[in-house]
This record gives sequence, structure tokens and C-alpha cells, in this order.
Amino acid sequence: MTFSLVARCAATGMFGVAISSSSPAVAARCAYARARVGAVASQNVTDPTLGPLALDLMQEGRSAADAVAELVKSGRFMEYRQVLAVDSFGRTAIHSGANALGVWSEAKAENVASGGNLLANADVPRAIVEAFLASSGHLGDRLIAALRAGLAAGGEAGPVHSAGLRLVDRVAWPVADLRCDWTEDCPIETLASIWDIYKPQMDAYVQRALDPRAAPSYGVPGDE
Repeated sequence: MTFSLVARCAATGMFGVAISSSSPAVAARCAYARARVGAVASQNVTDPTLGPLALDLMQEGRSAADAVAELVKSGRFMEYRQVLAVDSFGRTAIHSGANALGVWSEAKAENVASGGNLLANADVPRAIVEAFLASSGHLGDRLIAALRAGLAAGGEAGPVHSAGLRLVDRVAWPVADLRCDWTEDCPIETLASIWDIYKPQMDAYVQRALDPRAAPSYGVPGDE
């Protein structure tokens, strides 16, 4: 019921996850990222504990492949799970359990991995990876472009209703955590619209947290 990608920007070290699904609020359960560590998508009959566990393992120095292998070894019901990971060196890994739903597929390259289940066809993750690799600019823009490419390649077997984008950079919290939790329209285009609004303000929100004295104007009465 989901297609997603995890990615690292080779130029900045930023990590991100972008995901879409026919299920509501998919990003709330499936998207995980940690600054300077990596990004993980845990999907298909989701176990939300797998994302933080994989990030903990990578923070300890494990590669994406080692972290995913450890989850497969020690996790419960891993035959139902699909897990994608990218680490701080851009190495990627994917586990797709034998009981993944419907048509499922995966694709990966340096700095990007994509997977999906209940897909319209098995080419969707490859289209996502290829679109990401062909793109340039801000990681958020590239993730949106890749999601769009996945949808254009067929996406899910049925309509998608939710989507999310999570980005981490040099601070301990996500610099962007944007979601469309449910719509009868296209959630990816809704997410793209939210990103277009948020992107120009993203650095200012970080600056306000780090040192509000140097932050841009708030644009409210009494603000100088």
C-alpha cells in the first residue's frame, strides 16, 4: 500500500524520506531520519519500532546493510516487513519480506533506495531511483520529483491518499516534517504545495531555534 524512497544529499550530508500510500497518515508510522546518521522507511504491515532501531544501529557505526541484516535477524515477523535504509556514507540496503503485499519491488543505488508494495507494476521503485539520480538542487525538491516519477510510473494499484516528507540536517530535530495525512485529491501534489511554502522559511525556523537574536523578522505587529 506504499511507495517510498530514502536518500542522502552527497553535497550537504542532508538525509530525507519521502513516502506515499493509500493508507492515512503514512509518514507518521513509516518515515524516520536522524541527522549525521541516516534515513529509514519501515513499511508494509508496518512495525514503527524498526526505523528507530535501524538508526540506532547506524549511529553505533553499522552500515545500512548491517543494520538491516540485524533487523531481519532479530526482528519479529520480518517476512511481513519492508525496510529501506541509507547511511552516512550513502550506502543503501533494503529488506522486502516474502509476505510483502501484492506486487512489490525495490531498487537502490548510491545515496538512494526505493521500495513499494501493492504497486501497479514492479517498475515503480526503479523509476523513483532514476528520477532521483537525474535530479539536482535541494534534497527536498529531489525527493518530491522522485515521488512524482513513481506516481507517473504507475504508483500504487489503487489511488493514494497520504504522503509525507521528512528532512534532517545539522540539528537534532527534523528541519522539515511535512505531511498530507488524507485527501481525495493527489497527496503528492498537496505535499509539493506545502513544501513550496515551507522551503523558503526552513532556514529561518532553524535560526530562530539556535539564536532568535539573529533570526529574520517575524512579520507581526511590533516586530522590528
